[in-house]
Amino acid sequence: MNNLMNGNHLSSGGALVIEEDVPEQESTSASSSSSRPLKRRAVDDTDDAVDVDVGVAGLIQDSPSPKTTKAKTSAAAAAAAAESKESDDRTSQDYYFDSYAHHAIHEEMLKDHVRTQTYQMAITQNAHLFRDKVVLDVGCGTAILSLFCCQAGAKHVYAVDCSSILQQAKKIVHKNGYSDKITLIQGKIEEIELPVEHVDIIVSEWMGYFLLYESMLDTVIFARDKWLVKDNTGIIFPDKAVMYLSAMEDENIRRERIDFWDDVYGFDMSPIKEIALREPVVDVVDPKSLVTDAVPILHLDILTCTKEDLAFTADFKLQARRNDFIHGLVAYFECAFTQIHKPIGFSTAPFCRYTHWKQTMFYVPDTVTVCAGETLHGQLTCKPNHKNKRDLDIAIAFQFQGKHSTVDTTVEYRLR
Repeated sequence: MNNLMNGNHLSSGGALVIEEDVPEQESTSASSSSSRPLKRRAVDDTDDAVDVDVGVAGLIQDSPSPKTTKAKTSAAAAAAAAESKESDDRTSQDYYFDSYAHHAIHEEMLKDHVRTQTYQMAITQNAHLFRDKVVLDVGCGTAILSLFCCQAGAKHVYAVDCSSILQQAKKIVHKNGYSDKITLIQGKIEEIELPVEHVDIIVSEWMGYFLLYESMLDTVIFARDKWLVKDNTGIIFPDKAVMYLSAMEDENIRRERIDFWDDVYGFDMSPIKEIALREPVVDVVDPKSLVTDAVPILHLDILTCTKEDLAFTADFKLQARRNDFIHGLVAYFECAFTQIHKPIGFSTAPFCRYTHWKQTMFYVPDTVTVCAGETLHGQLTCKPNHKNKRDLDIAIAFQFQGKHSTVDTTVEYRLR
């Protein structure tokens, strides 16, 4: 973990701190829900419909008069207009928070043993840091991190979440006997007020796909600047993050996801191919498919970084480790808890244990043929989408001059 603190790449053995033998999950197929980098889970709020077949006779017998029909049609139109206005008034953040109201998304995260047990170890094995301290849990979900903090001896925890999952979190806290230690607040961090002037520790699981997807780190930064003690004793869990980029060979999956559109039952549907190409894929990458070394493209110190740091441009240079083909680039990240007695952390790298973040893949327009030792140069730019800040606009420009291939191109992706 000292390597992560220095910004260097962790080895497959040093990245993970959880020793239990948890089976890796296999890569999902092209038809799985992970084929698109959607939020961890979308919520379908549609009520179950009941189909009633009254038959022709029933329709004739119950047919309303033209006057009644007109009145009902007008009422239906008014209701539809009101519903449409309500929908228009809802922001992307509203839909984002709705998605976290469903229990399944929390089940997936809680069952991610690398994620959850690393937090548990970082907190409960450092009780001396939490004893009699006031803690803020940003985006608390089911309040699992708040419960860990209480186990470690926290004086009080303020757990904040905008999603309605907070109502279940209140019941969970009560059932486990911590109602006097944990205050749950439903609302956006930027809009709520705490009953205290400052907190000693902030805990949060803010990471998204490609580390920054969903932009929750903005909220952690806001909470840090407003409430974390200013005497250099404040602690944030985790406090370091690094994102890496590598190149991969992935001919079979590219054929299934991208080239598929060239010939669909004999029809040319290549216009959709352009859309598919520009949408990053979140899935599990076989570590054997990595063709080049991996280089860091973003370093974040959560104690000092600013919102502006989350829109970044990074130059990269990837060197081929063998003769092979490159079909895309792959990104993953590592997080560390370095303010504790013995720093620990976790990695989402392909060669480490499975996490629900998986890896993020960016397919390139044309296959690149590389020989061992040849170098691909490029630049990656990432910024929040101007219409929905929780989506990411990512542009990757890369150049390659090799024995068998020459490439100079830029592709604009959108992670949504």
